[in-house]
Amino acid sequence: QVHVVESGGGLVQAGSSLRLACTVSGVALDANTMGWFRQAPGKEREGISCTWRDGISRFYPDSVKGRFTISRATDKNTLYLQMNSLEPEDTATYYCALRAGRSSCPASATTSGYSYWGQGTQVTVSS
Repeated sequence: QVHVVESGGGLVQAGSSLRLACTVSGVALDANTMGWFRQAPGKEREGISCTWRDGISRFYPDSVKGRFTISRATDKNTLYLQMNSLEPEDTATYYCALRAGRSSCPASATTSGYSYWGQGTQVTVSS
């Protein structure tokens, strides 16, 4: 059975950094494409990134490019989202999802095609 669990959220000040972790069980992380998403109160879920099986990632919103990076530890079956220079606009619940059976990342920041989702971790950035 596949499980996805996010961790690492918290309350930080603007300009700070956080590293979120997404730990997958039941399947190999590097056998699937993975996505990070976020959802702010009253807003739709927004795609942040997608990581191919080989570890290469693409980022969707211009607002995170240059500030967010992806890494992974395959021995721990864990994907990381490093967030730097955090802004109050980054406040949201962050989700990780697994795109089972798909070898490619979508061209757009869609939630479609992601089969397994974590419960989310809250990130709050104060000004």
